[in-house]
Amino acid sequence: MSKSLKRVRAALEAAGHTIEIRETANARTAADAARAVGCDVDQIAKSIIFWGESSDAPILFLTAGGNRVDNDRAAALAGEPLRRAEAERVRAATGFAIGGVAPVGHLSPIRAFFDPRLAEFDLIWAAAGTPQHVFSIAPKDLVALADARIGAFTE
Repeated sequence: MSKSLKRVRAALEAAGHTIEIRETANARTAADAARAVGCDVDQIAKSIIFWGESSDAPILFLTAGGNRVDNDRAAALAGEPLRRAEAERVRAATGFAIGGVAPVGHLSPIRAFFDPRLAEFDLIWAAAGTPQHVFSIAPKDLVALADARIGAFTE
């Protein structure tokens, strides 16, 4: 089991969640993950990392699989200019490679925002630290675990 996957499992268990982590052939994209678990693409919680230009810190945007983050709306919500984080910065800040960034289990605390579209489902799926592993969770539980603020930041 990879270190990233272990970190996600430990974070979930520490929060009192006994969640099944499912291995897939490929869950690198929201469409791939949705096909792998048999759900709507919007039930996939994508973890998109932006970099705060004022704070010089990563910011996590958890968005429904079919949505795209609107940079201006995200910046307004975050209260600072943003830019997409480069792959190396994502890995250094979170401990995860792009395509497997989990919403929990980061190397250090990260400010997070949650797409209201995800809250429309009873169950959503998120990356579990690798591009092949996902877990399901109730949206309200993920909001709490990620200490995320719900807000409109998509196109």
